Amino acid sequence: MAFLLVGLVTLGAAVITVTTRQLVHAALWLVVALGGLAVEYLLLTAEFIAWVQVLIYVGSVVVLLLFGLMLTRAPIGRSPDADSGNRPVAFAVALVAAAALVWVVVDAFRTTVIDLDGAAQGSTDVTGSILFRHWVLPFEALSVLLLAALVGAIVLSRKKPADAESPSTAARPTAQDPAAEDPAAQDSKAQESKAQESKAHESKAEDLKAQDSKAQEENR
Repeated sequence: MAFLLVGLVTLGAAVITVTTRQLVHAALWLVVALGGLAVEYLLLTAEFIAWVQVLIYVGSVVVLLLFGLMLTRAPIGRSPDADSGNRPVAFAVALVAAAALVWVVVDAFRTTVIDLDGAAQGSTDVTGSILFRHWVLPFEALSVLLLAALVGAIVLSRKKPADAESPSTAARPTAQDPAAEDPAAQDSKAQESKAQESKAHESKAEDLKAQDSKAQEENR
């Protein structure tokens, strides 16, 4: 009875994990789902597998996921991008995958005989022997996958530097560069500036003369 209740709680947490639109809540519900699996292993007297589930998945994978969310600056609240609108297709794929997994497990262990007089199947002796004899390559591949996920999160979190000016652009003369202009154009610009300065001086002189004449008239 306890196995079924914990299984229902784990299933509910897993469903909420893949249906919620808040990424942080999805990570926290994933903790509940993985913790429920650890309790299931304890109920099956596989204590070592249960603690491995807690230490590796709950204590490492979920923390790595949360760090990835923080490093990539994921939205804290509801994210409209978290739902692609393909829930019926995802539900169908999930059902097919679950049916295939159940069929594979039942077919693989249908004729398996467990020696009740030998070591427990969940003990460290049996688990370590099976893991490092038959599952060494998947074990190492999983560690490389986790490392790649961490490196990818760091790369995505880095700010893109400002686009540096390319050498071709730096060497190309611009219209604002006086050294790149034609000498004739520079001479014409210099003459125009001198003419403008002379006009400004003439206008100032005329203003001064007008002010002097007004002052003289007032004194008279």
